[in-house]
Amino acid sequence: KAQASGKFYFLDVDLKIDQPQATVVVNRDMVAALGMTQQDVGAALGAGQGGGYANYFSIAGRSYKVIPQALQVDRLNPDDVLDFYIKTPNAGLILASTIASIRFDVVPESISRFQQLNSATISGVSGASQGDALKILSDAVKEVAPSGYYVDYAGQSRQYIKESGGFLVTMLFAVIIVFLALAAQFESFRAPIVILVSVPLALFGALIFIFLGFASMNIYTEVGLVTLMGLISKNQLQKNGKSKREAIEEASGIRLRPILMTTAAMVFGVIPLVIASGAGAAGRHAMGLVIFTGLSIGTLFTLFVVPAMYLFIGTDHSKQIAKEKLAYPDAPAPAATPAE
Repeated sequence: KAQASGKFYFLDVDLKIDQPQATVVVNRDMVAALGMTQQDVGAALGAGQGGGYANYFSIAGRSYKVIPQALQVDRLNPDDVLDFYIKTPNAGLILASTIASIRFDVVPESISRFQQLNSATISGVSGASQGDALKILSDAVKEVAPSGYYVDYAGQSRQYIKESGGFLVTMLFAVIIVFLALAAQFESFRAPIVILVSVPLALFGALIFIFLGFASMNIYTEVGLVTLMGLISKNQLQKNGKSKREAIEEASGIRLRPILMTTAAMVFGVIPLVIASGAGAAGRHAMGLVIFTGLSIGTLFTLFVVPAMYLFIGTDHSKQIAKEKLAYPDAPAPAATPAE
């Protein structure tokens, strides 16, 4: 069912039902009519087939095991078991074929267990995102599996399912931590809002390539998005004694090169992750691509958006400094610190 969706390159199931099995079916009514029990029949047939240990005997000072068993030529095929004779309670002998028959079935080679339950594990490679692939599989199980079957996950799929539910909470806590750190640094609750405007732009830049299919939404890209949110917040704004417009114009000339250099350093630093190969390359590639694209596109946007937002909602410290000059005319002027 999942293969028919066209979203998988291949799929494999570890449940292989291709093992032939022969079962001796005993007629219980006939056995009871002869005054025998199932245990009597099983013991008689098992003695000829099982090769169990009986006792020891000695020859020339050496001990040897006594193993009662039919000759190999008499037990080569499953049907041969019906040619054995079974002793009845009245000391008579009957052929096993009189009270038993052979049933041939095809059974699994082995039955795996997961979470202490019988299970069949489906694994494969998909061209879709991990979330879409898991949804296709779970929907297929709901459509075709009998009642009483349910889905559980292992490996990276299990990690993705467990962590996906907490991703939004993780992002929320990351925003709060970044906001509080910047608020403590700037001693203002308005300046961090200006900086955090750049976060959606960076996430937009990263998600573009995820939606285009260059990477899938999985645990690695989620880690990359949280990391990206912290990295993009490096473009900080600081107090300035001048007006907001003057601070922006001065900062644009002073801080442009450092911002571009630090961004380039981080972008080029994750290139080894983007071009990774070998074992575990898929996870490193997904994480590196999110950081690479998010920083590149996010920084490009923030060069224009952050100054505009600072002019719109940033605190105007020039009015406060003007009041301080009126109150303390002899105080030295504060050193100008352009916005970063």
